[in-house]
Amino acid sequence: MGRVGRRRGYLLMVCALVLGLSTGMTANAAPGRMSFSPGASGAGDPYFPDMGNGGYDVSHYDIRLAFNPKTKAISATTTILAKATQNLSRFDLDFQGPLKITKLSVDGRAAAFTRRGAQELVITPRQGLWRGSAFVVSVTYAGVPQKIDDPALGLSGWVATKDGAVALNQPIGAATYYPVNDTTDDKATYSQTITVPTGLTVLANGEPGPTTKHGGYTTFRWHMSQPMASELAMIAIGKYNVTRAVTATGIPNITAIGRSVDTKPGQGRVFNRTTAQIVQWEASMYGRYPFSSTGGIIADVGVDYALETQSRPVYDQRTSEVDGDLLAHELGHQWFGDSLTPVHWSDIWLNEGFATYSEWLYQEKFNGIPVQQSFAETYADEKDWSGKVADPGRDHIFDDLVYNRGAMTLQALRLKIGDRAFFQVLRQWPTTHRYGNVSTQTFIRFVERLTHRDLGAFFHTWLYRPGKPTL
Repeated sequence: MGRVGRRRGYLLMVCALVLGLSTGMTANAAPGRMSFSPGASGAGDPYFPDMGNGGYDVSHYDIRLAFNPKTKAISATTTILAKATQNLSRFDLDFQGPLKITKLSVDGRAAAFTRRGAQELVITPRQGLWRGSAFVVSVTYAGVPQKIDDPALGLSGWVATKDGAVALNQPIGAATYYPVNDTTDDKATYSQTITVPTGLTVLANGEPGPTTKHGGYTTFRWHMSQPMASELAMIAIGKYNVTRAVTATGIPNITAIGRSVDTKPGQGRVFNRTTAQIVQWEASMYGRYPFSSTGGIIADVGVDYALETQSRPVYDQRTSEVDGDLLAHELGHQWFGDSLTPVHWSDIWLNEGFATYSEWLYQEKFNGIPVQQSFAETYADEKDWSGKVADPGRDHIFDDLVYNRGAMTLQALRLKIGDRAFFQVLRQWPTTHRYGNVSTQTFIRFVERLTHRDLGAFFHTWLYRPGKPTL
């Protein structure tokens, strides 16, 4: 996150196959020989104990949603392909707010369900699900989604706008508009099919499919074919001016600016061209761009931040001005935070420290400001050195501590191990763990193996010990 001012046919075939396999396994198993138990109602993140769930692993979400801009209501069906990781008697999904469920099935058969606490959707299938078996959950629901306004973490989830809505899910907003295993540690591919009144545009993660019109409505289709954490999923509905091009390496580049802020002629081309330029430049340092398309969206959302939504960041702005620093930050996240995603939120410096360092590298490359100068100025100006970078606390995951000291840690590491080794880290770290989940300890071990050095004391000083490190 960057603070501002700081295939229908394919899916049905897979569902049918999964339904046949899972039903057969349940029917043929001898009853009573193995026990079934509920999946955990949390994924084990100490900052967000209610987020995510246990007992299964999701491989794909298919979200089919219709939006009414007059009432701000949605009607939707989300279909989830998953695999049981234990013998499940029941399992939870995260689903919050006033949306009313009208139909729910597991493997095509109606299943019992209840809603508990702030976000638990507890589902009990007719028969237990065997460990290793694939299963399909389908949930139909409707209502007006409600955004989350957290005093410490700000706005997230489904945010209504003047001409539509934008979904920005970091860290806890995905469940405001679809049932989900809302944990960074369960990535999945996505299909999103969104129907709106003709005249509105829909943008989402990944690549567009066919757009169709019928009876005054237009249906947009988007597909993200690389694994994506739920906090990085995105939908933008509204009036947009869209620019389509390709990067120098042939990657589709789809950018859009909300018409209410697109008042300066030519900004669509500038935004698209700058995005492509920065992606190509960052790929020269970080390795091959990890997704099948790139782009970005500038819109007046009213959340006061930009977000690294996968393949297509969203920049909340009231003008169409293009800020290269900010683009370098959010596009840098495509490697650090999106392709590589922390297992737990305590390790968010692995996202924000690298993204902030991308800003410093941008300043050096395009504005002639050396990275060491950015480091020295930040080191001198930083007022609050309390807290631990690698464990900032739930309410501080978006603090300067994470961003600035995270970037300073990387520059201090560069000075310690030298440029050659450091830029090997920048390239090999996201390449080795592409599409995976990582932790601070994973990073430390990775750097120590690459450099053949014991860096425990160094990382303890910069990441785990409060106070201003001595240079």
